Amino acid sequence: MHKEILIAADHGGYSLKEEVKNYLQDNGYTVIDLGTHSEESVDYPDFAAAVAQKISNNEYSLGILMCGTGIGISIAANKFPNVRAALVHDELSAKMAKVHNNANILVLGGRTTTPERAKKLVTIWLNENFEGGRHTRRLEKINSIEAKNNESSKKRS
Repeated sequence: MHKEILIAADHGGYSLKEEVKNYLQDNGYTVIDLGTHSEESVDYPDFAAAVAQKISNNEYSLGILMCGTGIGISIAANKFPNVRAALVHDELSAKMAKVHNNANILVLGGRTTTPERAKKLVTIWLNENFEGGRHTRRLEKINSIEAKNNESSKKRS
């Protein structure tokens, strides 16, 4: 199956992004690289937004993000409606990110994840399927919380 995947990172994730991008391309994926394109210092929220906005708008279905630890970029990405960005560190979290949480953005730490491990985690996440069932109900609850918070924000504006 040929799929398109968005990818982005800040300077702390740049090197790992390049490794993951090449791995995906070598395995038949079309990778849309939204930056950064060097190790020069940049702000991770800009790159989280670049990917998360396109996922939120349903322009693309999957993305991968990286910063030094993956923490900041995952927090920023999860500010967008319908984005489920999951920071993963091991095989179980990569699997459960998709199977239970239907994560549409995988997040990795550029300074905490080796290229070999990253490739393994990406492969697991891409090859798993959302289980649905009770997990659908839980995701619907998350969507409800998000909708209520968005309404509250609009009323305050």
